[in-house]
Amino acid sequence: MKIEIWSDFVCPFCYIGKRKLEQALDEIKGKDRIEIEFKSYQLDPDTPKYNGQDFYESMGAKFGGAGKAKQMMVSITDQAKEVGLEFNFDTMKPTNTFDAHRMTKFAKVHGKDAGLAEKLLYANFTQSKDVGNEEVLVELAVEAGLPKEEALAVASNPEAYADEVRADIEEAKQLGVTGVPFFVFNRKYAISGAQPKEAFVQALEKVLEEEKPVSAFENLSPDNGTDATCADDSCAVPSDKNAE
Repeated sequence: MKIEIWSDFVCPFCYIGKRKLEQALDEIKGKDRIEIEFKSYQLDPDTPKYNGQDFYESMGAKFGGAGKAKQMMVSITDQAKEVGLEFNFDTMKPTNTFDAHRMTKFAKVHGKDAGLAEKLLYANFTQSKDVGNEEVLVELAVEAGLPKEEALAVASNPEAYADEVRADIEEAKQLGVTGVPFFVFNRKYAISGAQPKEAFVQALEKVLEEEKPVSAFENLSPDNGTDATCADDSCAVPSDKNAE
């Protein structure tokens, strides 16, 4: 099974949804047969890099003022706690995530994208680090096991892996994705949003069941069908039971 996850590193429900999926994976058999790919998405491509702006003030334009934004984040913080996450919105640094997505595409080449994605989400929501900052991105990449010199080269070149990020965003549009997180299972089923863990369990079990190999036929023919059959060079003639 392949699970593709469109998400953004400044989306709180992307982190919550990721954790719920992981909890669901822990409850099913066959998770070793599941491949997970992180896809890029930007909630607001026009967001500037962090320049000292207050998180609630930056969110105020979307949610009707800083006060309403703060009130909303209290609820989200409580939801994060339910899955073992700690969100610190008071000190969070709003920033553009395009470079973080580029670094994740670089990590994918080395098979480290899942680890880096987790570190980016944790850095943003829990540690209040600027995940749009070049030095922070290189630091996190190295922590994820990526070579420092290569990570520096990616961070300093704005076009490195940029096409891959844009391709993911364009693909999301073609699939009709209008919000994240968005989980796609084998390009056949999808779950939108940080749904309850049970929803992920049901989806995983459904797809895994569909992937099971078809078992061999059970032969219900009398005598296993050894009579009244023809092969390439002979025929098995049924015996006359009445003559016995």
